[in-house]
Amino acid sequence: MEDVFCFAVPGVDLSSCILTHSLGAPLSWRSGGLCKMKRVRTVFTPEQLERLEKEFLKQQYMVGTERVELAATLHLTETQVKVWFQNRRIKWRKQSQEQKEAKRAQHGATQAAPAKPSEEEDDVDVED
Repeated sequence: MEDVFCFAVPGVDLSSCILTHSLGAPLSWRSGGLCKMKRVRTVFTPEQLERLEKEFLKQQYMVGTERVELAATLHLTETQVKVWFQNRRIKWRKQSQEQKEAKRAQHGATQAAPAKPSEEEDDVDVED
């Protein structure tokens, strides 16, 4: 279950902001109120993260029944799994881009450095 907070706005009647809880269902908010909703960040267990990472290595996109089954297995909501995969793909793309840039920088540095003459060239005897 997600925790939801209602922040009071000075001078505003909060009677229009009603939060309810029923048998583990997410808290709901009555429309029309001037409340700002803030969801607390999900903290995954090490076991959940290990399984999510394992699934991500198999496939970067988890959809449909696979996502529903994984969520149920991990005791997460389908939305939590979906968002985890979205965030993980962003991290994956960023890491891939950084690796490409590092290789380019390394490749550029080796080409930019002047070639060191071999020892054979240094020891060439010149006859007069």
